[in-house]
Order: sequence, then structure tokens, then C-alpha cells
Amino acid sequence: MDPRVKAFMDSMKGKRVDMIGVGVSHRELIPLLVSKGAKVALCDRKTREQLGETADWLESLGVQLKLGPDYLDRLDGEIIFRSPGMKYLTPQLTAARRRGQVVTSELEVFLELCPCPVYGVTGSDGKTTTTTLIAEMLEKQGFTVHKGGNIGRALLPILEQVSPDDRAVVELSSFQLISMRSSPKVAVVTNVAPNHLDVHKDMAEYIDAKKNIFAHQTGFSRTVLNLDNEITASFGELTRGETFFFTRRKKPEQGAFLGEDGTLTMVYRGEEIPILPMGEIRIPGLHNVENYLAAISAVWGEVSPEVICQVARTFGGVEHRIEFVRELCGVKWYNDSIATSPTRAIAGLNAFDQKMIILAGGYDKKIPFEPLAPVMVEKVKLLILTGVTAPKIEAAVRACPGFAASGMEIRHAKDLAEAVAIAHREAKAGDVVSLSPACASFDSYPNFEERGKHFKALVHAL
Repeated sequence: MDPRVKAFMDSMKGKRVDMIGVGVSHRELIPLLVSKGAKVALCDRKTREQLGETADWLESLGVQLKLGPDYLDRLDGEIIFRSPGMKYLTPQLTAARRRGQVVTSELEVFLELCPCPVYGVTGSDGKTTTTTLIAEMLEKQGFTVHKGGNIGRALLPILEQVSPDDRAVVELSSFQLISMRSSPKVAVVTNVAPNHLDVHKDMAEYIDAKKNIFAHQTGFSRTVLNLDNEITASFGELTRGETFFFTRRKKPEQGAFLGEDGTLTMVYRGEEIPILPMGEIRIPGLHNVENYLAAISAVWGEVSPEVICQVARTFGGVEHRIEFVRELCGVKWYNDSIATSPTRAIAGLNAFDQKMIILAGGYDKKIPFEPLAPVMVEKVKLLILTGVTAPKIEAAVRACPGFAASGMEIRHAKDLAEAVAIAHREAKAGDVVSLSPACASFDSYPNFEERGKHFKALVHAL
């Protein structure tokens, strides 16, 4: 075991530790800390009745429960692990830091102590697919890979099993990055566009959070940036180590690009190396070409071109990302529940070469829908809207030049079940129906995964 990891685990003995929330990142960490001798308390807004069996399980471990609406007013641990979705600048956490308490997160500690090289991926869109592609390429090359972070697995609980020869691939959200003071060895920023403005105080704070993925790198690190995105391209002036750009529109000085003949090509130290034609990539859409260009840039030098091609030809995509659900009566149904922002929905719409039936709407993240409207006018024949954002999306689409001549029809549904029923009734053979919400799910579902699963169940039940 790495000496720093051992020292950290040993230091937990007798420490009072407050865990905020018992979600994915804490469910495995809590029993680990208890086993190391920490005095753990769970702090959660939920009542004991709402926690149910989870509360019984925690108490069986000896965990103290600090529950209810005032849970943040009882933070007295020497160390506080915040949940990934909690604002770093929450007043109670700020007060705790001023009192000398340590406020950290599961992922912050993992990045600080991980003994193996870490690949970190962030961005407004495409980060999960890019993270998965990097992990697939490294695994096929023969590395033992630990994939986690925002993608759904806590990594600190397995830190003692990580070898220096392994590779860790971590998806990082802006919520996780905002307090980071260490950066991965390879940092990838897929793109930056307005997102999560319901949580961040403004766009500048959101952008600054993203910068933390490379802000603490050294000269021996690598940063991979999207040259086609104005914000990420500007980050190139701030990087400390080797900088690769990926682009569909031009040839970078160093990095991966899409040639005029449609070949994904790598530029490395002045040499151009063709990789494969984009038509051989199994998952559809130009946005996935960008994801491959980012992944290729990240793993270049550790993964052979042959392995990169093998992954491109065989990888079938990630659940909830333009995921083919079924074909019924000549109608193809797709689940793109991950499209929780207008820019992500645009990428999904542009993956198809025909007018579609789209199910959209959901929780309001305070992101404008005007950039989405022209693409909808061009690509959508029937728009079925649900959720609290339905009126905003309709207003943006109707105000878009060309709407009247487009022939688009707009319907409203009370929920996803009714939206699926309307689409099923109106769709004809040859049509494509896609759940492309352009919004988060929190008005009706705990997360986009549950929304996507419900959509698939509704479609399979038709």
C-alpha cells in the first residue's frame, strides 16, 4: 500500500467525521471510515422514517444520525465530507472552515492520495462518454482501470487496492471541481456552455470551477482542450504541461482532428498519424466524433492506434445517451435522457438526418432555450413538452424565425407517460422518436437515469 494512503487511513482512528448525505459517494465510504476507527455521523435533511432501512444499517455500524431540516447546524466533526451536489459556499460549511474544521469530499481526498496516474474529464456535455471511452481504451491496452467520480462509483473506498501501475479515470462535475486543489495528471475539458446556473452564482463561477481540473497540474501533466469551443480554447493560455487540442474544424498544432476526408487524425510532434475513418465509429453523431478526438488525445502514447480503432468499431455507447430502445411498427425510439441542457439536446438532434418527434422539458436550470430553438425548427416535426420548462421552450421555439414555415406541431403532456402515448399515436413508419429533454429531471425524477429508465419501460410496454 502507498505510504501516504496508509498514513491517511491510520489518521482516521478516533477522528470525529461528519458525512453530509448517504448517496453513492458516501455509502461505501462510511463503513470504511468506521472500520478505520473514525467516529462517524451522518448529517442529512431526511427524517429517520424517510431513511428507513438505511438508518437501521447505519446505526448497526455505530454511526450517529443528525437528521432533519437543521442538519447543517450540527456540524461538529473534525472532518466534514460534503456530498458532490452541495454548494461549496453553503454558509454552514463556510462557518465550519472558519472554525478550523476540515471540509473536503470523497473525490478530493482520492485525487490527493491516488498512487496511480489519473485521467480526469469534465465539460458541459460529453464527459461521461469521453470518460468511458478513455477507460475502455486503457482497459483494452491491458491496464487495470478504476473508473468513477461523477460517473457513479466512489473511488476513495477502494484506494487501498489501487496499484501505482493502474490507471484511474474520473468524471468530474463543476460541483466537485469548485473546491479542488489538486488536478489529475491528464485533464480533459470537452466543452463549456451555460449549465447548472441554478446552483452556481453566475457563469464566471461555473467556468472557474472547470478550470480547476488543470489549474494545479505540473509541467509533467497533459491538458486536452476543445479548440472549437471559444471558452475551452482560451484555457490553452493557462495550462502548465503538455497541451493537446481536439477539433472537427481545423488542424491543431498538437492533438486530434477530423480531416477533410473524414479521417480522425493525430498530430504529434509535427507528424500526422491517420487513425480511422469516422464512418467506422459505431456510436452515431458528430458529437461522438468529438468525444473520440478528445479520448484519443488523452490516451495518446499509452494506447496504440490499433486498440483505439478496436474500441471505436465495437463500443456501443453509454446508457441514456442516444440509446436505441426499440423499433415498433417501423418507428425507432431513442433514449437521450442525459440531454439535461440545450447544448446536449442539440448534439442529440444533430445525430440524425431527418425530422423527428421529440419529447422535451423538465426541471428549470435557468438556462436560456433560444440557442436550441433554431435546431428544433430545423429538425423537429412534432414537439411534445412536459415539466415546468414547457412554456419557456415553446416560447423560444415560436419566437424563432422560420417556425411558422417549418410545419412543426407543438403538444403538451401532463407527464412522460402521456408524452410517450402521444408520440406512439402520432408516429408513422420511418419516424424517429427521442427523449431529448434539454432539461434536468428533478421536477419529476431523482436523476436523469431514473427518467431514462422510466421512458424505456414505457416504450417497451407499447
